[in-house]
Amino acid sequence: MSGNDRIRVVIADDQELVRAGFAMVIGSQPDMDVVGQAGDGGRAVALAERLHPDVVLMDVRMPGMDGIEATRRIISTDTSTDTDDAGAVAGSGTSDAGDETPRAHATRVIILTTFDLDEYVMAAINAGASGFLLKDTEPETLLNSIRTVFRGDAVIAPSATKRLIERMFADGRASGPATGTAAADHASAGSQTPDDSDGSDASNGSDAHARPVYTDPELELLTDREREVLVEVAHGLSNQEIADKLFISLPTVKTHVAHILAKINARDRVQAVVFAYDNRLV
Repeated sequence: MSGNDRIRVVIADDQELVRAGFAMVIGSQPDMDVVGQAGDGGRAVALAERLHPDVVLMDVRMPGMDGIEATRRIISTDTSTDTDDAGAVAGSGTSDAGDETPRAHATRVIILTTFDLDEYVMAAINAGASGFLLKDTEPETLLNSIRTVFRGDAVIAPSATKRLIERMFADGRASGPATGTAAADHASAGSQTPDDSDGSDASNGSDAHARPVYTDPELELLTDREREVLVEVAHGLSNQEIADKLFISLPTVKTHVAHILAKINARDRVQAVVFAYDNRLV
């Protein structure tokens, strides 16, 4: 496989042994290259700006700049770069010491977390991460997730999805990224409209955390089948698992997912999960 076809990966983790383990797994694949490693968020941002990798595996807790802020900076910088240089052509892989390498699409970030770090999941989504995995994930799952994100999709560990939804229910509110044209207004007005709730959802007796009754207008654009698919996406199912459960073909599922993301103005499946929760589909 030529260098232009290989997935270029940067690994950011403050534990050298963890980085070495991930690098060994990724480096064993014929379609992937580890082009850089970082032990803190600041270094990860610098490598991403210079090397323009396809995927960054990002730890959350690191000294100095943490993984959430590093993700936010990588995504914001990368988005502006793509806007200015939309015609860039992906280059061949380079080492940590190589020159800046342009590529044809945005750098995507996968957050790596543990069960104890689930409180950072929503912050990671807000920062623009294309997904998150648990650090004890199987190597094959990690590799497939990198390929999935490289193709422009997103990944969410099913167990983490369940914990994410449970946490949002416990909080009585959603703090996810804006999806849908009215989502930003909803996010800013949510704490100002306590009358929208009967108070039964209040957390610790405070109306400030009551979840307002709200339906994003983009929800009405979805067909019944698309809503059904969106619910399964929110439950953390893969496209193949959705196809098996709904007795439809894999290409059909992919088409539905593409239509859903376009209709709700979501960047990827991660934002689709938040949209599904915001609109009480799960």
